[in-house]
Amino acid sequence: MHESLVEYGPRRVIITITAIFCALLEIVDTTIVNVALNDMKGNLGATLNEIGWVITAYAIGNVIIVPMTSWLSAQFGRRNYFAASIIIFTVCSFLCGNASGIWQLVFFRFLQGLGGGALLVTSQTIITESYPPEKRSMAQAIYGLGVIIGPTLGPPLGGYIVEHYSWPFIFYINIPIGTIATLLTLQFVRSPKYAEKKKAKEVDWAGIGLLAVSVGSLQYVLERGQEDDWFSSPVITLLTVTAVLGFFFFIWRELTAKNPVVELRVLKNGNLRVGTILSFILGFGLYGSTFIIPLYTQSNLGWTAEQSGALMIPAALTTAFMMPLIGKMLTMGAKQQVLVAIGMLIFFIYSFWGYKILTPDTGKDAFFWMLIFRGLGMGLLFIPITALSLSSLKGQQIGQGASFTGMMRQLGGSFGIAIITTFMAHQNIVHRSALLSHMASDNPIVQQRVSGIEHSYIAKGMAPDIALKSAYQAMDYAVMKQASVLSYMDVFLYLGLMFLACIPFVLMVKSKKAPKIDMGDMH
Repeated sequence: MHESLVEYGPRRVIITITAIFCALLEIVDTTIVNVALNDMKGNLGATLNEIGWVITAYAIGNVIIVPMTSWLSAQFGRRNYFAASIIIFTVCSFLCGNASGIWQLVFFRFLQGLGGGALLVTSQTIITESYPPEKRSMAQAIYGLGVIIGPTLGPPLGGYIVEHYSWPFIFYINIPIGTIATLLTLQFVRSPKYAEKKKAKEVDWAGIGLLAVSVGSLQYVLERGQEDDWFSSPVITLLTVTAVLGFFFFIWRELTAKNPVVELRVLKNGNLRVGTILSFILGFGLYGSTFIIPLYTQSNLGWTAEQSGALMIPAALTTAFMMPLIGKMLTMGAKQQVLVAIGMLIFFIYSFWGYKILTPDTGKDAFFWMLIFRGLGMGLLFIPITALSLSSLKGQQIGQGASFTGMMRQLGGSFGIAIITTFMAHQNIVHRSALLSHMASDNPIVQQRVSGIEHSYIAKGMAPDIALKSAYQAMDYAVMKQASVLSYMDVFLYLGLMFLACIPFVLMVKSKKAPKIDMGDMH
């Protein structure tokens, strides 16, 4: 039964391309919006806080649906479910582009996220099962290409569209791709034979409800915590409690239910457990660094969206180039743990490099090799982690395992971004007060500097009292800029140390003799 899904020849190529396009659609949409937020804000008359919801709603929709995909595929048949998800995603893209108010847009983004979350995991399962076991690593490499290039493609593509067209086009661009993908899916993708469907009353509604409430609350807390000043906000406090209790009851429910919506028992598999944790860390690093570099180049160096997007392209190409090579190495029997450890070491080097080169006016060239290293590290982490997680799963478990690692990668990214923004806000204050303590107004050097700036302003025709005030403002601005750079440096340093600290644990993972198990799969 399990073998029947392996495809050969042109069919396999078409299925692979369809699946990758769907994964790309989903992921590009996570980051493409970041660049357009300013334009949307002006267009829809929204506040900064409200516009943040465009990202949050999508992420919440994503994270809720991802763990349920395996179960939904069994309910409706994988092909139908996959096609329906693409249709929902595509229709909602059109509605997003046509939204006339901010809350309309947020609502459609949530629905788009529900459609999109499925694309990611289901496309991974489809690719994994279309290849015979000995070629699985290669299949993961092909899939990984989409997942890693996606977040990087988002900003430059978004920047280009926003500068040359208008923001609704970042949604409209999904429509032709979605339409083609739907047709290809209906034509070529096959559904595995599952056990009979559950009747409506056998469905684990309680599990679905608890999952949506707990994951939704957690995602909200992570995305909005920093802006609402964490636990001084009653909403955040309430939702944190909701998330904790929700998860507790959800886990208890899934372990006791007859037909659980998320099969937690898959986690008895040691490799999957390790892979789930590593996926979380990978998401933390992948989305964390994708988030922080454009932010730094735009806010501190004053680059345009298009420039900061373009900066990331060489790194993405490096990863793309690495993927098939790593797939080959795994197929030839390289140890997954060793590759992951090397990837983490390279990621540490990249972070430490970033820590070293950041200044208030770092030039474009300084980033090039550092980002190439990031590309290398990501390539070495992604496939081996996925391959390790799914290496000893069979049949329906593959889909369940993929949805766990997928959810953890997304949550890792949300945690990463939340922790990084909070940490930076805190470090900003620390560094600012440290810098100001060196700048007492009776310090002769400071006075000399201020009067220098003041004189240059007067020479330009400013009134003396205004010039003095402006001179102090200029000094204050310099301090803020410096404090902000120091905070970015801290983020790089600690991200790197986090990856460095993980290396010994990765190397301790026992590897099962992979080729033997894989061959056994085929009988």
